[in-house]
Amino acid sequence: MAKYVSFTPIELPDRQWPNARLNRSPIWCSVDLRDGNQALINPMGGAKKMEMFRTLLRIGFKEIEVGFPAASETDYSFLRELIEGGHIPDGVTIQVLTQAREHLIERTFEAIRGAKCCIVHLYNSTSELQRRVVFRADKAEITKIAVEGAQLIHGLARSFPAGSVRYQYSPESFTGTEIDYAVEICEAVCEQWQPTRDNRAIINLPSTVELATPNVYADQIELFCRRFRYRDRTIISLHTHNDRGTGIASSELGMLAGADRVEGTLFGNGERTGNLDIVTMALNYLTQGIDPGLDFSNLKEIRRIAEFCTELKVPERMPYAGDLVFTAFSGSHQDAIKKGFEAMRASGQERFEVPYLTIDPADIGRQYDPVIRVNSQSGKGGVAFLIEEELGFRLPRRLQVAFSKIIQQITDNTGREIAPQEISDKFVATYVDPPCTLAYKSHKPIDCPDDDQERFEFSVTYKNQPCVIEGQGNGPLDAFVHALTLQYGLAYDILDYQEHALEAGSDSSAVAYVLVKTPDGNELFGVGQHKSIIKASLRALVAAMNRGLHHAMPKE
Repeated sequence: MAKYVSFTPIELPDRQWPNARLNRSPIWCSVDLRDGNQALINPMGGAKKMEMFRTLLRIGFKEIEVGFPAASETDYSFLRELIEGGHIPDGVTIQVLTQAREHLIERTFEAIRGAKCCIVHLYNSTSELQRRVVFRADKAEITKIAVEGAQLIHGLARSFPAGSVRYQYSPESFTGTEIDYAVEICEAVCEQWQPTRDNRAIINLPSTVELATPNVYADQIELFCRRFRYRDRTIISLHTHNDRGTGIASSELGMLAGADRVEGTLFGNGERTGNLDIVTMALNYLTQGIDPGLDFSNLKEIRRIAEFCTELKVPERMPYAGDLVFTAFSGSHQDAIKKGFEAMRASGQERFEVPYLTIDPADIGRQYDPVIRVNSQSGKGGVAFLIEEELGFRLPRRLQVAFSKIIQQITDNTGREIAPQEISDKFVATYVDPPCTLAYKSHKPIDCPDDDQERFEFSVTYKNQPCVIEGQGNGPLDAFVHALTLQYGLAYDILDYQEHALEAGSDSSAVAYVLVKTPDGNELFGVGQHKSIIKASLRALVAAMNRGLHHAMPKE
């Protein structure tokens, strides 16, 4: 197509970044209160700005861009409140943005007076397209704008306490700027500031507009760092946007290419398609065993505040933060997740390894969220996982299959998702407390003439009539079946029996699973729970029998 032109790759045959590894987290700078705020339909007022600022502090940000005070009276007033109200903790640096224009720079320095530490962020656009179309200026004219701005900032900073003003320069639209010229203009700015290894300037290389694939951005960063003679006296910062949907990838590859710092917003709020999502990038680092230095252990609350302040909803599929990102509907996925959690519990291993999950939901405050949810696409593994989560029951495989068919029939008929509570209620109503025809009350052992057998007396109610019956067998369960067969003709065969404790300890409850064959050939499960394993077993048998007595049941 003639309408669009492919981006020209960077000539860098000996590029090093593809072989690098992420082994350290970047310096993080939140721009939620500036870049993020200017992109809102309804920009934040003072109260919401303060709520967001405090949230960013709780997360652990040490650098926060708080506004464009020379361009907005709201930003100016908010900045003064931060400084005069003592809201900026020691160790936290605020950042303010200004264009390379004299009156804006002077107004900016009025706004920051009294701040213990502030980054003054100077920018002007340098891309070939902007020079040609917007400014209609050549490189020398664009450089002159940047240099004069840097000179003014350096002069005004001299009236502030030593170390209270730090410098940052952004060649805006860096991705559309020739590398040689980007190096040239950044060096011209640094000549005015004279950064040192002990007092470094920040050079921010923004992907203001994503014009190419992330590997091209990484090439640009690596080539810039190679050619820039102030590299050892500067912090190289990244500020990626998301026009192609690869802002996070661009920043991660940019870090591999030699960058030190990243600017972004919570959940990627920003102009057009948004900024880098710091939440996702930071948690990506965490999944690689790298401490990001930011605390997202209560991500649901952070999301709630961000949605309140920005009036933007975090999508359900947003990595880590979305409602559905730890949710599996697919039956095969559910089964794998269930087995992964079981394997971790059994082995006691510290390293998190669960199929389909890259991070432990508990690490970001999602331990009470459903990892598995059930609809018509789900299978036995997901249903069994939820029953174990809700009730503590570890279902035998045949029972998993039987109950999942019941749930799938419900979801097929309703066409909707079924909630965990509905699933557990249905399980209890079906297998633990089905409609009662036969009720077990109590039992006690009695003398048995056969030394190889045990004999018991059982107190039961059958069709609302109480009765005491006797039977003998290899144990209480076998004797109970014998007694029911003699008294009521309930000739059920026990096909399978399993049990387990619900908790560790001598006083824990037990759960028993009994599979019976009815006189007409159906095979039905019943489940019983009690602190006594014998009583749990008898209750399970009675539940299975009641299912057969209530009405004709499909084979399980």
